Parts: sequence; structure tokens; C-alpha cells
Amino acid sequence: MSPLRRVGGLFAAALAALTVAACGTSSTDSSVAPAAASQPAAPATREVKDATGTLIKIPAEPKRVVTLTQEDLDAALALGVTPVGITNGQGLDKPPAYLADKVRGIPVVGDLLQPVIDKVVEVQPDLILAGDMQDKQILDQLRTITPATLVTMAPTDDWKLSFMGVGNALNKLDEAKKVLADYDAKVAEAKARIKPAEVSIVRWNPQGPSWMEKRQFSSFVATDLGLTRPKAQDKDGTAHSMPLSLEALSDIDGEWLFLSTLTADGEKALTEVKETPAFKELKAVKNDHVVSVDGSVWSTRGAPLAAQVVLDDLVKALAG
Repeated sequence: MSPLRRVGGLFAAALAALTVAACGTSSTDSSVAPAAASQPAAPATREVKDATGTLIKIPAEPKRVVTLTQEDLDAALALGVTPVGITNGQGLDKPPAYLADKVRGIPVVGDLLQPVIDKVVEVQPDLILAGDMQDKQILDQLRTITPATLVTMAPTDDWKLSFMGVGNALNKLDEAKKVLADYDAKVAEAKARIKPAEVSIVRWNPQGPSWMEKRQFSSFVATDLGLTRPKAQDKDGTAHSMPLSLEALSDIDGEWLFLSTLTADGEKALTEVKETPAFKELKAVKNDHVVSVDGSVWSTRGAPLAAQVVLDDLVKALAG
């Protein structure tokens, strides 16, 4: 898949109109026979708009949630919801390491945005959070398992808005607001501990390095901390640059260089380039200001637990 999936979040209407419609169980009509009246009431449902603007009827209180991206998984866990099925992390054949302790024992139902339909059926979901799923055929298959299948990420929303949308889908908006308030408090505390700095945020691909634009997830966390970017990276976009050649390595230079990989091939390419004169001439390298970080966190679309990892990485490097 592409090095960085398009940035986005779940239905911006979650902030202005948190729930399009809600309904409880139906009241009993007086003309209904006593036998019919004694039947179990249908579960309460709500209607929300997913990231495509489609109205989807979902359980008012979901009990069996499946997440198809690590962002949805991260968001659910941050809200105290343990899914019954998850997918492997971005670029991984297992769940992301930073969430490993929290998902031990949860069935893996496929790879990122590539669910194995039979495995999804086995866990009997009543709500599927489908990330930025683009494949209509897969969506149709998922919706035969449960119509409550939401595309949770749109191209233009930042991670905080996306998280609020997931909070809306899980009927936990108050909890979501508290999680973001806690994040803001941690940012304020961290800002008091670090010195102002210029940071370069880069992922090394097999084809070369790509720097992250300012509205990409990890860049957002850096901006929250008041950190600046090198002039070449001062772009208000949501993705990453094209891979750079060795001749253009100056574009990744900065006072500090936060560097990640996602694949074994990327790691091999980085190991090889570290021995080149062009890499050794970078001022961040000369000053021993190169920090290796986890690409499966820093290069994702983001969620609260990942944001805490990025925040901790930045503070550890820049404090004192």
C-alpha cells in the first residue's frame, strides 16, 4: 500500500451535530396481543453519517466492535472499548507493538483494510469500524455481516476530529472529549519541559526518504508542542513528499531529525545510506541529533494512544 494513507477522519458533523437521529425501543401498541407484547424488545439504535455522508443505522450501545485499521483500534481502546476483532498494523503481520499489551488474545481478522470475511463472521460483530475503506466490494460483503459498517475516515479531517467521530459511533462523546482534554494537558506540561527546536520528520522508504507535511499526524503533534520545521518541509499538506534522491538530502536536514522506517526493505536502505558522505554531512547527524522512531506509529493517520507515543518521543529527545 502507499507509504501513507490519505489523511482524514470520521464525519465532521460529529462536532456540530453529534447524532443525526436516535431512537429507543418501540413503545407497545395497546392493540397488540399479550403474547406479542411479551416478546423481547429490539435493541435500541441510532443513525449516524459515516465519512462518505451515508446515513447508517447502528446499535445505540455497540457490544461487539470490529476495527479494520489501527487508528480505529487505538481510538476504541482509548475510549475503554475492547474490540472482538482487529487487523494487523500498518506494514506489519501482527498488531502494532505499542498496542500489543492491550490487544493480547483478541482475534486478528485480517491485515490492515484487508479483512478475511470468514474471520469477521466468526466474531459476530454488531459494529464494524472500516477506516478509509475504498473497496466497495469488500464494504458490501461487510454490510452483509452487519449493516452497521462505517467508513470512519474522510480525506480532510485531522486525527482529533476523526477520533471524535469514532467517539460518536461508539456513543462515547463525553469520554472522547475528556481524552482530548487530557492530551492537551499533557502537551501543555511537555511544552514547559522542552526547548524550542526545528524538527525534521522523515520516513525512509526503499526508494529514499520522504518528509512529512505539516498536517500529517506526527507533524501535528510537533506543531502542538510549538516546534518548527525546516524551510523545505514548511508545507501545509496532509501527506508526505515524494522519495528524495541522495542529491536532495538537504531537504531532510534540520536541527533534529526524527527518522523511521516501516518495512525491512526500508530499514536496509537506511542502513546503507548511513554510510554515505551525503548522510554524514547532515547537521543533525554531525550533532548526534538523529532519533529513530517507530514508523508504524509516526507514519499513521493518528489516534490518542499513538499521539502519546509521539509526544513522549519528542519530549525524551528535546527535554533538558
